[in-house]
Amino acid sequence: MIKLTERLKCLADQIEQNETMADIGTDHGFLPIYLWENEISPKVIMADISAGSLEKARCNCEELYPGVAFDLRLGNGIQILENGEVDAVVIAGMGGKLMTQILEEDMEKTRSIGKLIMQPRNGQGKLRYWLIKNGFSIVKESLVREGKYICEIITAVPEMVDNNISYEIDGCDKNSMEYETPPWIVTAGELAEPFIQNKIKIEEYALSGILKAEIIDEEREAVTRARIEYLKSLL
Repeated sequence: MIKLTERLKCLADQIEQNETMADIGTDHGFLPIYLWENEISPKVIMADISAGSLEKARCNCEELYPGVAFDLRLGNGIQILENGEVDAVVIAGMGGKLMTQILEEDMEKTRSIGKLIMQPRNGQGKLRYWLIKNGFSIVKESLVREGKYICEIITAVPEMVDNNISYEIDGCDKNSMEYETPPWIVTAGELAEPFIQNKIKIEEYALSGILKAEIIDEEREAVTRARIEYLKSLL
């Protein structure tokens, strides 16, 4: 039986009973194998652009479940899928900008996916901005520890739905703190406060560097102070 890390378990928890799924950038294939062996997902697809990574998944499948014909696909992003082929797609462990590029390559296919579950390593604000501006609803934000880091997991669906998350942030661009750390992040559980506190420390460190300069950049100072005040307001 597969034992998942906390990060992968948090991703798995976004998949509901009997939802089919594809894991884009599957690497070792642990997440889809776990979902299949626990009878959560009746159909799982393991996909990777790297033949070496896909081979690791294939070896794990053969070692754990010899004789079972798992669906492994070599290819780029969601191009390995047919429109509407699965209920949910997981894309994890890459940058938010790359995720948007993968999704916008074929918007018809992207909109045919019932649920997107994404764990960006960076560029989280740009990903949220892209989702909202392209008509997707962020239905859940999750935070999970991985070593010394707190990872962000964003679950989105391709239509507006009724719930308590704010879907639009007026007057802000993709680089704004409001998308990087959105007001609804406070719904993400007990890790929300340490996550925000860490963001404040990063901004305060940046501010101290600005103030130590021989010539103070007043515009940067004002922007950084505003970012700090916004983050503190979330607490």
